[in-house]
Amino acid sequence: MKNRIKLKNILKIILILIIILISIIFILRFINPTEIDDISPNIPCPEMEIYNPDVLYVIPNYDTYPISYYPKWCEYILSLDKTLALHGINHTYKEFKYNSLSQEELNFGISEFEKCFSITPTEFKPPQLAISKENKKLIENNNLKRRTVMHQITHKVYHCNDSDIIPNKIINIF
Repeated sequence: MKNRIKLKNILKIILILIIILISIIFILRFINPTEIDDISPNIPCPEMEIYNPDVLYVIPNYDTYPISYYPKWCEYILSLDKTLALHGINHTYKEFKYNSLSQEELNFGISEFEKCFSITPTEFKPPQLAISKENKKLIENNNLKRRTVMHQITHKVYHCNDSDIIPNKIINIF
C-alpha cells in the first residue's frame, strides 16, 4: 500500500515536471526570434511573408548556383532588414555530417555570403542540424556560432517551401 502511494506521488511529480517543461518551451518559442531555413534564390519561399521571421538562414550555393549570381535577390533580402546567417554551403543531404569539409569549401560559402550581402556571417546552422566532430571544429575555428538542436527546440523555425518533416503550420501553433 505504501509503495503504491509513493509510486502515485512520484508519477504526479513527473507529470507536473513534464507540464512545467512543456510550458517553458512554449513560452521560449513565443518570445524568441522566429527563423526560416533554406533561403535561396532557387527555392520558393512564400513563408517569408506568411510568418515574417526575424532570422534568415541562407544557403550560399544551392543547386550549384551561388547566391552572388543574383544581385537583385541579394538586394531584396538585405532590404528586409533581417538577421542573416549561413545555412550550410550547398545544402546537400547531411553535407556536414558525412563529408569532411575543407577550409577552402567553407571559405567559398562565406565568400558567397559576403559577396551577396557585404557582411560576414557570424552564425551557422548545418542542414538538418547534422554535423561531424571534425566539421564542428572547422566551424568553431572560423568563429561562427553554431546552432544546435536545443536552439531549434526553443525557437520557431520554419522552412522555405514547407520542406521539413514537421509542417510549418504545426510549428506556428507550437
